[in-house]
Amino acid sequence: MTITVSTAGAASDAVARVLPALIEERLASRLFDGDSTLWGEAAIDESSKRLAWTKAHEVSRPLVADILALRDELRSAGVNRIVLCGMGGSSLAPEVITRTAGVELVVLDSTDPAQVSAVVGERLPETAVVVSSKSGSTVETDSQRRTFAKAFADAGIDPASRIIIVTDPGSPLEESSRAAGHPVFLADPQVGGRFSALTAFGLVPSGLAGVDIEALLDDAAAVAEVLSHDSDENPGLVLGAAIAGGEPVKTYLGILESGSGIVGFGDWAEQLIAESTGKEGTGLLPVVLDGNSPEIGSTIPDLQLVRLVANASQQPALGDEISVSGPLAAQFLLWEVATAVAGRILGINPFDQPDVESAKVAARALLDEMPEPAAAAFDEDGIAVRGTERVVAGRTSVAQAIDALLAELPEHGFVAIQAYADRTRLGELAELRDLIAHRARRPVTFGWGPRFLHSTGQFHKGGPKLGVFLQIITAEQGDLEIPERPFTFGTLIRAQADGDAQVLEGHGRPVLQLELQNPESSASTLKSLLAAV
Repeated sequence: MTITVSTAGAASDAVARVLPALIEERLASRLFDGDSTLWGEAAIDESSKRLAWTKAHEVSRPLVADILALRDELRSAGVNRIVLCGMGGSSLAPEVITRTAGVELVVLDSTDPAQVSAVVGERLPETAVVVSSKSGSTVETDSQRRTFAKAFADAGIDPASRIIIVTDPGSPLEESSRAAGHPVFLADPQVGGRFSALTAFGLVPSGLAGVDIEALLDDAAAVAEVLSHDSDENPGLVLGAAIAGGEPVKTYLGILESGSGIVGFGDWAEQLIAESTGKEGTGLLPVVLDGNSPEIGSTIPDLQLVRLVANASQQPALGDEISVSGPLAAQFLLWEVATAVAGRILGINPFDQPDVESAKVAARALLDEMPEPAAAAFDEDGIAVRGTERVVAGRTSVAQAIDALLAELPEHGFVAIQAYADRTRLGELAELRDLIAHRARRPVTFGWGPRFLHSTGQFHKGGPKLGVFLQIITAEQGDLEIPERPFTFGTLIRAQADGDAQVLEGHGRPVLQLELQNPESSASTLKSLLAAV
């Protein structure tokens, strides 16, 4: 089955408005030829080093045999549990691939001490760990790698036999890992992290977990030719035009799974689109929805709904919507092309992320200084409340503070809920998204911290100034040391939360921080409070 994009109403109007120009300027063929001039003079340097994803289905073929050989070697040694330590582009694609294939992969993309402890402490003799980092210096994955290495050594297991490295050539992680005897897979350095689904970052953990990765590459290869044609039949051009060609552009992209069989695609697309386009005061913000989400059926004129369906030819778009169908790997390439096209239409460079580093810098400064947390404005039922002065000043309840935060919501704004918590144990926090959406009547996103910092974090700071931010953090009863580091996982995740809040407030974004003093009980208290609100 090929990929199909169907548009209706306003989405069709957007396509009619900009598609002829995209064809005339040969955008598709130039993209697949690696033309770095497509996004303007200022983007040439970065884009010239970031376009190899268009050929990833070809370049990645030689990796397959080595991945499958290692998988067989691990299985023969009794290893049947694969853990992936990675953030953002290094973890989101493998998570979608394995969930869609029905294959177990444990994704550790958190610095929450309780979540890290639980993953490290489970079935260690049967476990192999993939550590994925383009730069080789990502603080989250470095901390996780150190913790697993110590755990394996303490259990009498050689860490080099169980920790597999995926990184870019020449990174510090490559050099140290080879010296220590770890298996090392090198990714294509000409591919950015969020475009790396069909490189070593997507293929190694998925293949080791048991996915047919050769079939993935086949599916992508089958659609590459049509995506490179300068034609009104090119689904990549059509999708890019539909999501970015409106007048005005619809800021919010509601992504809804409607029978495609692809599991968790919205989380991957969220990073790809938000981080690629959310800059210079513009951008597109994906909002991951389900069939019961309050946004569906509401009158939100700046929300563009996209449904992933089993067959868009038989389930064409209605109203103002977009319908998309096709195999997972084909859709990876489709949406990457559409994102590059959207960057061209919006007049931005889709391959940089200028505002992501600011939160990292703030977190590092807090780790160096180790300041005491700011005093809470007040406490209620085990929830400590902090935040922007105009949100918390004079308030005496969580309900009042949430009222104040939502009062800051611009006419065309959105609410971002950011949960720095153990998502395996406190997954119910995600239910807060619908509760707030019912109240706000505006698009609401939900992200687990710190992984969203590598995803929507760019849009939050570099995109249009439209967001208000509800930050939820937890005071876990136990902490976890990071070997050979002067800070713990508990201090790391707190620094990441506080650092991001500082940067958001510095950009004039309102922030409300709710700290759950006893996560197990105060999470249910918070849900009750928000339901009442």
